[in-house]
Amino acid sequence: MDFSRIAADSILAAAADAVVATDAEGIIRAWNPGAERIFGHAAGEAVGQSLDLIIPERLRARHWEGFHEVIRTGKSRYGAGDLLAVPGIRRDGQRISLEFTIVPFHDDGGRIAGMVAVMRDVTARFEETRRLKQQLAEAKGGGG
Repeated sequence: MDFSRIAADSILAAAADAVVATDAEGIIRAWNPGAERIFGHAAGEAVGQSLDLIIPERLRARHWEGFHEVIRTGKSRYGAGDLLAVPGIRRDGQRISLEFTIVPFHDDGGRIAGMVAVMRDVTARFEETRRLKQQLAEAKGGGG
């Protein structure tokens, strides 16, 4: 029994977070049930597609610049374990707020073969924070 493989498969299947793996060209190669729930695309629709599937159009150029730099150099401008925050897009066109980490993985020759991202939908928290900030600004402005 390959306990590590069984454990990894179980985590991927049960994770509430989206786990998305891409090759070095940014083509989706793995898409877990959490990604289906968050983004609204079934695995069969997402696997084989570009990451553009979940990246808002206006952010794609900046995303690909960073993605290709990490693939080329093996280095990210973000530290290991840093939590990144970006907008994403669902199948129905709805924009969502995401927090995620990326993990490059290597082939047998040591070159980066692709990346895995673990993403969480934080839209509700983001909207609540924005609402509270707006209320605070209104309270400060109205107290004069």
